[in-house]
Amino acid sequence: MSGTELREMMQHDLASASLGMIVERDEPGESVVSMTVREDMTNGFRITHGGFVFTLADTAFALACNEDDAVTVAAGADIVFVKSTRAGAVLTAHARRRSRSGRAGVYDVTVTDATGDTVAEFRGRSLTTRRPT
Repeated sequence: MSGTELREMMQHDLASASLGMIVERDEPGESVVSMTVREDMTNGFRITHGGFVFTLADTAFALACNEDDAVTVAAGADIVFVKSTRAGAVLTAHARRRSRSGRAGVYDVTVTDATGDTVAEFRGRSLTTRRPT
């Protein structure tokens, strides 16, 4: 995974790194992560496997919801696939905080392609743990 000044959590995120994800923006409550779809990320119809689109959105969600020194994890997430893509497509996931109260948070992630078309809409629900980072 490339990017400048990656947080420790991302330095240890081998899954995202192995998929070639790039952190474009990392701010409290908001993040942008991109990924180029490889041939080995396509399904039997030669379109991007939904699991990889979900993983990209989930990584952006993880960055956005880990806003402070507390460890925050996913309590649940849903995704709606809107448009299919193919190998070579550059996908970008933009995550934004919608609400955060106590230990719970809600974050929306929009995944787009290089033309700006929406590929998927993801909603993640976070839970802040009491574990130290």
